[in-house]
Amino acid sequence: MESLPEAVLIRILAAIPAVDLVLVCRLVCCQWKNLVDGAELWILKCQQEGLTTAESDAENWQNFYFLSKKRKNLIKNPCGEEDLEHWGEVENGGDGWKVEELPGDFGKEFPSEEVHKYFVTSYEWCKKAQVIDLRAEGYWEELMDTTQPKIMVRDWYAGRRDAGCLYELCVKLLSENEDVLAEYKSETVTIPEDNDASWTEISHTFSSYGPGVRFVRFEHGGQDTLFWKGWYGVRVTNSTVTVEP
Repeated sequence: MESLPEAVLIRILAAIPAVDLVLVCRLVCCQWKNLVDGAELWILKCQQEGLTTAESDAENWQNFYFLSKKRKNLIKNPCGEEDLEHWGEVENGGDGWKVEELPGDFGKEFPSEEVHKYFVTSYEWCKKAQVIDLRAEGYWEELMDTTQPKIMVRDWYAGRRDAGCLYELCVKLLSENEDVLAEYKSETVTIPEDNDASWTEISHTFSSYGPGVRFVRFEHGGQDTLFWKGWYGVRVTNSTVTVEP
């Protein structure tokens, strides 16, 4: 192996699973350590697996590879397919939260055909939240503290044509002790009674948030503005939190 040209050795190493490269191959010798720590090997693995970046160069190709492979929605049960499973700190104002099938009464279909249900609020304030443990999801401390990858938050909300409603979103980045290190809070969105029931996306990207982030707390909710018994308040679905490569 020592006599192999470095370009050939990189191609051989690129065929090895990424975790084994870091945990095993990197410890073999100084040459292998330098190759695993270098960009060329990870650029090749990204090319082989169709992982691309919008920019011509990533700041750290190894981190880009791992973040790209791990990229997924960290919100569990974002569309109500499991009723209120995985949602905690639930505030059930009025008649409480309910899950309905799209498009619902006086509603519109969601822009994506993959979404079939939504959560709907009642005549007093309804809230629900999820706390995401980043380490449990595989985002190690050094990555979060040094690279500080962007954390993208998205949510979708809509009213129904025959009722007005209110909507709010609040997302916090928390430390080990659940101190707030960064926060995004939307304004209180007012949807008038004569709205067209269209779905609206709201989003925010956290970046350069500093070291120490270990949890993401996602909370949203709302109510109707007519105080009608039942479920005439804001509808929410397809909530998303992703750690971006």
